Amino acid sequence: MGKVYRELDVKLIEFINKQKVFFVASAPLSGDGYVNVSPKGYDSLEVLSPKSIAWLDMGGSGIETMAHIRENGRMTLMFCAFEGPASILRLYGKAKVVQFDDPEFASLLVKFTAFEKARNIFVLDIDRIADSCGWGVPYMDFDRERDELRRYHANPKRELSDWHDRFRTNNATSIDGLPGIKQNKA
Repeated sequence: MGKVYRELDVKLIEFINKQKVFFVASAPLSGDGYVNVSPKGYDSLEVLSPKSIAWLDMGGSGIETMAHIRENGRMTLMFCAFEGPASILRLYGKAKVVQFDDPEFASLLVKFTAFEKARNIFVLDIDRIADSCGWGVPYMDFDRERDELRRYHANPKRELSDWHDRFRTNNATSIDGLPGIKQNKA
């Protein structure tokens, strides 16, 4: 039977920190829009407080999460135990997105010591914390992280401004047509 928690305690934070992957879910307000669920890896999540988490968005194929958060703020993070006792933990709340060129970005980025740049950082203010049995989640052994995204970020041939311009071009709108990356102010 699942339990609802008031805040993240030491045990829950330890569980979160042990997971090699977590999932981010968001959705537009429109009933015709697409629900988005994205797997996230690396050491890209930081617990900021018992009711707040930040995760580093290194980029990917789309901008759905950012567009949904800008539209309505709703986000859910899910963590599954693939080893040890079965468990699923969900964190529900309202998020804000801090884009790479926002004034607050640099002060948040330093919390992620393994990364020098990112597309966005999401900060989730948690209003519901719940676990469930996780009996349907398989056991899985962690082999290693994929290094393609890290290598892409570390490419010395791409200037930071070129990297940002590429995000502005490729991530301007979501698949639902919602605004994504904010454009340069002219």
